[in-house]
Amino acid sequence: MPDLPVIHPVILSGGTGTRLWPLSRAHHPKQLQALTGDRTLLQETVLRFAGDGCYATPVVVANDSHRFTVAEQVQAIAAHGARILLEPVGRNTAPAIAAAALLIAETDATALMIVLPSDHVIGDQQAFHAAVAAAAAVARDGRLVTFGMTPDRPSPEYGYIKMGAQIAGAPRAFEIDRFVEKPDAQTAAGYLAEGGYFWNSGMFLFRADAFLAEFGRLNPAMLDACRGAVADRREDLDFLRLDEKAFARSPADSIDYAVMEKTARAAIVPADLGWSDVGAWEALWELGDKDADGNVLFGDATVVDSRRSYIRSAPGTLVAGIGLEEMCVVAAGDAVFVAPRARSTEVRGLVEALRSQGRAVTDSHPRVNRPWGSYTDIDRGARFKVKRLTVKPGGRLSLQTHKHRAEHWVVVEGVATVTRDDDVMTLQPDQSTYILPGMVHRLENRGEQDLQLIEVQVGDYLEEDDIQRLEDDYKRG
Repeated sequence: MPDLPVIHPVILSGGTGTRLWPLSRAHHPKQLQALTGDRTLLQETVLRFAGDGCYATPVVVANDSHRFTVAEQVQAIAAHGARILLEPVGRNTAPAIAAAALLIAETDATALMIVLPSDHVIGDQQAFHAAVAAAAAVARDGRLVTFGMTPDRPSPEYGYIKMGAQIAGAPRAFEIDRFVEKPDAQTAAGYLAEGGYFWNSGMFLFRADAFLAEFGRLNPAMLDACRGAVADRREDLDFLRLDEKAFARSPADSIDYAVMEKTARAAIVPADLGWSDVGAWEALWELGDKDADGNVLFGDATVVDSRRSYIRSAPGTLVAGIGLEEMCVVAAGDAVFVAPRARSTEVRGLVEALRSQGRAVTDSHPRVNRPWGSYTDIDRGARFKVKRLTVKPGGRLSLQTHKHRAEHWVVVEGVATVTRDDDVMTLQPDQSTYILPGMVHRLENRGEQDLQLIEVQVGDYLEEDDIQRLEDDYKRG
């Protein structure tokens, strides 16, 4: 796109969806998972703009609770990283996009920005960049462009956009006749037969000032709240934190409802990108490499006399099946999901039923990421809990105390530096120490390899909120 200005990617990563449970959970959702290869969906989205002078450093709008995982994943694959803008509360896509637009407009009010979710798959990168160029050409003139995906089946899972007249001088860009909510299967089939209908992809391209002008005209209270949140933002390590009080004043709404369905500036660029929103396990079966019987096997999975099934195992778990016909089996360590493939989209209702039972498995995995590394719950019972801790080189936990529990640490690999009140000691593999309730303590890894240790907690209360942080490198409360 040599004749176009630099485009600013805005990647929306605030979702906590459950449609791919048990792998996707509130504290570690699908965009942070490696679902189609070695990289996570977020990483694949960031890499879509890497190594190309046509794109600026991305702005990633993220959920505050995911911030350290988002930062770690971006830093692992992007030479120039990203600007990570934290939403203090969820307000849907319209305020999130407005906040990013206000941030970008501070240095260039007329900057082009492309907005896209962090959890979609685009198979044809060349076609994607060609569509971006076509959209940018009309966005320069103040159009708010959305990308319509060419439907390959009459799906009731997507909203549709009816294409209108071609925009003068833009062979690939069209007016929008109307937006259509998710239809039933029969209506969707009628759209495909009629032609001119495209799936609503949730991807957009526009000038920052053009979007903000329409956004403010249609949603003045929302824009006012976003302006306050951006103006009063603060830097926190590698993050930009929107002001919580101001952002919370914004009504919650999607960009479609708040702007795109109401503006006269909307345009659509139809495209065939090998696109999927990865909205259900069925979508991963469609995307996956299939064996001779149409099965998609991911991880350590083996089937006999089975056809057209999706089987996914967790690390360290073998999934084996006999006589499976169009089934979905997903093992995720502490939970296994089984359903006919055609009904795998109903998992959201199942998760709500589990949540009503107070099941933590709906929100968290046994392994929990922390900025210093991770911990994995191994076992628990009355008055005890066992964890495996992994501390990265240079990582250290907060200086802290516990009111209700004692902890016994046993080093397995690496070298631990342990603070216990006024004493600092070094522990080698097979050595251990004991932390009494109320003792000020800290664990750190000053070595060059991961530190692995086993922690045994004993006490009347063993939840994570029994931590009083006295000092913390990562500025957690």
